[in-house]
Amino acid sequence: MERVLGRYSEETYALLRIVVGFLFACHGAQKLLGFFGGMADIPPGIRWIAGPIELVGGILIAVGLAASWAAFLASGLMAFAYFLAHHRMETPLPIQNRGELAVVYAWVFLYIASRGSGVWSVDAALREGRRATA
Repeated sequence: MERVLGRYSEETYALLRIVVGFLFACHGAQKLLGFFGGMADIPPGIRWIAGPIELVGGILIAVGLAASWAAFLASGLMAFAYFLAHHRMETPLPIQNRGELAVVYAWVFLYIASRGSGVWSVDAALREGRRATA
C-alpha cells in the first residue's frame, strides 16, 4: 500500500489538515455564531474561550497559515476539554465517557503541529512567493 499511496503522502496530509481544520472551525461556528444547530446552553467561558480557538484555529489549520501554532493551541484545548468535561465522568475511558472526539482531535492536532502546514497551504504559497522575488 505504501508504494501506491506513499507517492501522495504530502497531498494526503494536506487533505487531512484541510478536512480536520474545517470540521474544527464548524465547532467554533456552532458555539460562537449559532450555526449548524447552535449550542443553546453553553457556559460563557466555553463559548468565549473555546469558540474563538475552534473557529479561528480551525480556519488557520485548514488554509495552512501558521498551522503549527494553531494546531498546538487546538491540541491543548482538546486535551483540556477531555479532562475537564469527559474524564471526570464515571470512567476515564473515552468510549464510555463520550470523549473520543476530543482525544482524536488532540492527537491529530499534535501531529499537525509537528508537521506544519505542508503543501496546498498559504504558508507554502508565501514561501514560494519569497523565493520567486529573491
